[in-house]
Amino acid sequence: MDGDPAVESELDSFSLTFPLPYRVAFIVVLAVWGWGLNLHYLHMLKIDVPALIRYPGRPSPHHPPHHRSVYRLAAVLSCIFGFSLFVFWIFTRRDKDLVLAWDWLPLTYLAVLLAFVAVPLPRTAGLPHAGRARLRSMVRRIALGGIAEAKDGKFGDILLADVLTSYAKVLGDLYVAVCMFLRTGGSATARPDRGCGGVVVIPLILALPSLIRLRQCLIEYGRVRRGPLNKEATGWGGQHLANALKYSTAFPVILFSALQRNWMPDSAAVYRLWVAACTVNSLYSFYWDVAKDWDLTLFNSAVRSRKSSSGSNNNNPDYSHSSSGPFGLRRTLRLGPPQLYYGVVALDLVLRCTWSLKLSPHLDRVADFESSIFVVELLEVLRRWIWIFLRVETEWIRNNNSTNGPAIGLGLGLGLGMDDIMLGDFQNRYEDED
Repeated sequence: MDGDPAVESELDSFSLTFPLPYRVAFIVVLAVWGWGLNLHYLHMLKIDVPALIRYPGRPSPHHPPHHRSVYRLAAVLSCIFGFSLFVFWIFTRRDKDLVLAWDWLPLTYLAVLLAFVAVPLPRTAGLPHAGRARLRSMVRRIALGGIAEAKDGKFGDILLADVLTSYAKVLGDLYVAVCMFLRTGGSATARPDRGCGGVVVIPLILALPSLIRLRQCLIEYGRVRRGPLNKEATGWGGQHLANALKYSTAFPVILFSALQRNWMPDSAAVYRLWVAACTVNSLYSFYWDVAKDWDLTLFNSAVRSRKSSSGSNNNNPDYSHSSSGPFGLRRTLRLGPPQLYYGVVALDLVLRCTWSLKLSPHLDRVADFESSIFVVELLEVLRRWIWIFLRVETEWIRNNNSTNGPAIGLGLGLGLGMDDIMLGDFQNRYEDED
């Protein structure tokens, strides 16, 4: 029941119906649908997401909007997925031996899924061409922790890298499926062996997305330190160091969890350290979501009010705190009523805790069903999907309500995008995010 073949070798009922490779594929396809919904709803609110990520807009209103292209790709992937899963069910009939023997079928779909992104297809295929090409270039850049300049789509790089942190466990499961398939006598549809390939591989995979974002934050810090702008206006880069510290809090969670799983399973001290690491990671990340990524004032409204009264605060009306603004939020709320934001904040706190649990390999062998692990992964994808709405809304407000005027397409006369201008210090402006 726990997902560890060393404890229980029999396939559970959930894995007989929905084996690990199909679960990985399902979550990836779900992400494509989610991105389409992000683009669609924000488009309805007149928030130009392509402009924010420096993606070319449509040449005329007669061309279909970007979200329709994403929906088309998602529909194609979903149809192939449904056909593959249906064939798998027909031929395996939940028989253990047949499920193990037909492991090549879900892996074939994963290969097709990868090909849709990695292989340039002809335009006659009817699938988004420029979007997939842009995604490939972004993946190549951020794979080593790189990040574009603001004018070249830095915000898009950060969004994609943050999404990868939410897919850390999914990436680990993808590796497990391939590793079990290649192992002598193994099968990709067997009970997942999350120790496949060695005890350190999975923790390293879980840590990689956070390491990518950490390096991006350090690159941003270096840019601020080398920048030509007045440091009193842009700050000294502490915002990026604080964000890098946030991502580094994921590493103790992974480390202590790996120690419990592989070397010190009965150590009370390691368990307490793991609990402390999970608490710090969850609360720090939650604070950053609310106060920095979404520019909500739940934690710092009193500080900003003092700055406003003393004249030291910025002049952006969206972050002034008169009595007309909802408590703990901001004056401009594009997505819905204040109650929606309060609900999202509460949900983010709860799901941030499951995110720390997701980074813990040792929980796979304690008391978790494979279905429970899958639910945790889905909840993190849900949290990130909701997070994107508020994060993009916040970036749009920053770019369009600055005292310097809208940044998109103007360059401010300095050859710089608004993202380059808004590299504030830790207490002032808010640019980086998770």
